[in-house]
Amino acid sequence: MTTPPECCACGSHDTTTVLDLGDVPIADAFPPVTSAPEGDPAGDVRHPLAMALCRQCGLAQIAQDDTEPEQPLGVEPRALVEQAERAVAIADARGWLPGRTVREFPSPHGGTWLPLVVRRGHVVTDGPASVVLDSFGVMHEADQRGAWRARADATAPDGVLLVQFHSLAAILRHGQWSSLRHGHAAYYSFTSLSGLLAAVGMSVVGVETFDLYGGTVLVAARHGRYRPDAAARAMLAEEADLGVTDPVRLGRLQAAVDADVAGLRAWLDARADEDVRVMGYGAASVAVARLGLAGIDSHVLEAVADVSPAKQGRRMPGTDIPIISPAALVEASPDRVLLMLPDLLPELEQAYPELAGRWIVRTDRDSS
Repeated sequence: MTTPPECCACGSHDTTTVLDLGDVPIADAFPPVTSAPEGDPAGDVRHPLAMALCRQCGLAQIAQDDTEPEQPLGVEPRALVEQAERAVAIADARGWLPGRTVREFPSPHGGTWLPLVVRRGHVVTDGPASVVLDSFGVMHEADQRGAWRARADATAPDGVLLVQFHSLAAILRHGQWSSLRHGHAAYYSFTSLSGLLAAVGMSVVGVETFDLYGGTVLVAARHGRYRPDAAARAMLAEEADLGVTDPVRLGRLQAAVDADVAGLRAWLDARADEDVRVMGYGAASVAVARLGLAGIDSHVLEAVADVSPAKQGRRMPGTDIPIISPAALVEASPDRVLLMLPDLLPELEQAYPELAGRWIVRTDRDSS
């Protein structure tokens, strides 16, 4: 990429590419099984996918995105529902649900926190609200400067903005390179998010962390200038040590790609050589680049099950791997089930006791 992309938050051209996956299919465009000529997925449209880091404001972001906004086809998992309940309960206990009005900026990932706040006595409004919610929503906004201004304007003068995001620190710490995908404009560290809030006249007044996705952060912000509390200062120090705004440190994600895709391919090839039947569970966006870059096809991964009826009868983008129902997975009774989303394991073990002992969880860092 000859011309550095313009930062979608501060407008600087002082950006550098830290992760480049080349041309990949759109992660949420699941083609019909019969759409590729003779089952060959080579005809799937591919788009450049890279992560850039702004040296000025520290925001990690998609380098360019010429895809259309995603159409949500997934079903919200129980892990996300339960985490939302915990997050709102914590917000209530910490005094982050002031006043009596609430407004939510939606996310393409589905799910809503509105009922959880309404049952605590708030009324939904389209105007400035005493509580403004954004759970995994703002990251999809191509104009980050405008998106944060809109959220600040929606928050009443004495209100609280609650923002939840998958932390860039977790992505770097766990080598979660497959979190990069089309439609996700920004990848926030707590450091860069604090700067984005400051640019619209807001400050962090509290922070909570959750294990979801390996590291999910909930931030409470108010209008005005506030000194970071002990938890916020500790998170800023931890991110500084980790190097979330250092292009060299973030560049380590690139090295993780080859190791991960080679390890996945080798593991599946080894199972095929042993006549071990492997299917997958979770037609997730994070699986698309991994399967495609590893060259995985239905000879080594027969199918991927997903609870979403909208995905069933389609195939994983860039592959010939069909997407089937969970019932079909149980009926097929494979020897191993490769889980694409580790957070789903507890609920799947409970829901499908017939598959006990067959679940396989591989992270982006597994190489064998």
